[in-house]
Amino acid sequence: MLILILLSITGIVGFMIIEKYTFSEALHMTVITVSTVGFQEVRPLSQAGRLFTDGLIVFSFGTFAYAITAVSSYLIDGQFRLYLQELRKTKRIKGMEDHVIICGYGRNGKQIAADLLKMDQSFLIIENDEEALEGDMNLIPHFIEGDATSDKVLIDAGIKRAKALITTLPEDADNVFVVLTAREMNRDLLIISRASVRSSDQKLRRAGANNVVMPDKVGGSHMASLVMKPDVVEFFNLLTGQANDISLEEITYESLPEVFRDRSIGDLEIRKRSGANIIGLKSKDGEYTLNPTPDTTINEGSKLFVLGMSDQVEKLKEWT
Repeated sequence: MLILILLSITGIVGFMIIEKYTFSEALHMTVITVSTVGFQEVRPLSQAGRLFTDGLIVFSFGTFAYAITAVSSYLIDGQFRLYLQELRKTKRIKGMEDHVIICGYGRNGKQIAADLLKMDQSFLIIENDEEALEGDMNLIPHFIEGDATSDKVLIDAGIKRAKALITTLPEDADNVFVVLTAREMNRDLLIISRASVRSSDQKLRRAGANNVVMPDKVGGSHMASLVMKPDVVEFFNLLTGQANDISLEEITYESLPEVFRDRSIGDLEIRKRSGANIIGLKSKDGEYTLNPTPDTTINEGSKLFVLGMSDQVEKLKEWT
């Protein structure tokens, strides 16, 4: 475009100097020459005017050839295709609901994404360094490159439609900021944050985090337990879903058929219906009961924890 403007200015000035044309006449001659239409000359050209016109035509061809090459390169090199892909990605993200937002794709973020992928839970990654996802892009269905501490990035990620946010940024201060912003935008959001130092735990909870995890502490405790109680740890790993054939799921009061609400666990006959077992209950007040008795009543706001083989749990989900 800039080249075309410069060429037009050159043509107008050249005709005004060489042929003594007025501005309007020079503009007319420039338009018909640059466009190679050759509609009608204002008046017969001098020898110098013809040479100037010939040069202007040659340069016009070069300009149009360059424009065509640039457009072709834009299409052939994939720029237009990438633009369309970006539009489609934005549209898909806008349609996401009840998804999990993962802030940061370091070692923790990568493991979280892998586990959510196994559980068929939709999620979205926010990472300011796209190279961090190198080699995993085909496994990551939704990704936004940006700063997770930015309000706009969180909004683009669908923070108001998400069911949970996990922030695993390396700096605790950044995690606090993300938690504060996310809680302000979505009061019902489940927020889980990583912490590097013990003093950050309370700060993150005050900011609005539901749970705070210290990977180093958890990892150290896990290794100590492997020394002292290896079989217990192995069994716990089975319960928490690290084995493909065993599943631990939760059933909310609201998901139960209405006929079984405010009834006892025995009335549900979960083991008889699916083969799974109820191993725990969480009351509306947040109190946990391990291995509840059959006469325990399931009240509003409570939640059951069910353990069983994958097919048993799937059968139970279909029933509820």
